[in-house]
Amino acid sequence: MEQAVQQLFDNAQRIVFLTGAGVSTASGIPDFRSANGLYTKDRNAEYYLSHRYFVSDPEGFYQFCKENLYFPDAKPNIIHQKQAALTQQDRATVITQNIDNLYEEAGTKHLIDFHGNLFNVYCEKCHETVPVEEYLKSRLHQKDGGALRPDIVLYDEGIKQENIINSVRAMQQADLVVIVGTSMKVYPFAGLLEYRNPTAKVVAVNQEALQLPCDFEMIQTDATEFFKELQVK
Repeated sequence: MEQAVQQLFDNAQRIVFLTGAGVSTASGIPDFRSANGLYTKDRNAEYYLSHRYFVSDPEGFYQFCKENLYFPDAKPNIIHQKQAALTQQDRATVITQNIDNLYEEAGTKHLIDFHGNLFNVYCEKCHETVPVEEYLKSRLHQKDGGALRPDIVLYDEGIKQENIINSVRAMQQADLVVIVGTSMKVYPFAGLLEYRNPTAKVVAVNQEALQLPCDFEMIQTDATEFFKELQVK
């Protein structure tokens, strides 16, 4: 790793990591839009993950989620771990599009699950939170028969206001923005860049070169290799 890049991390006090599916591929969770991804293999995947489908075919939605979204054996990798370590120093916030709970498992302190979390499950009838294990056995709440669902943002649903407000605030306060494992093409997440502190340095760590609407440094490499080398001091 170049000394100048390490220095950026050493000097930064308010890092924001903007992350996507590429962070979790090293943990065995396929990227939705890659060659073997869910959206590539199944053209209807976006419909199956829509609120419309959840309402019109609750059993079909449930089976699709169980079979395609849950990876119980996945564990946090070096990217999650190093980012989590920086949040534990109160020097970083992670804003992620991922819904796989791996940042939580890694002990990430300042975390915004922009699109929600598969492992937070609640009953639509009584709004009680239910252990994910119960949901994976039945889509109905044992207590009152209400429909259970993971607390994720489905297609045709809006992002939680609280997540937008907290994300914008973090971007406005950042002195370093680091984009990892995401193409920054999915909105409204991609729009967060517009709210960055204008003095913040922007760095992208990704296998493929990105096109972004701002000045940034592109580090075209495997993010796992980059984070293995990065020292958290």
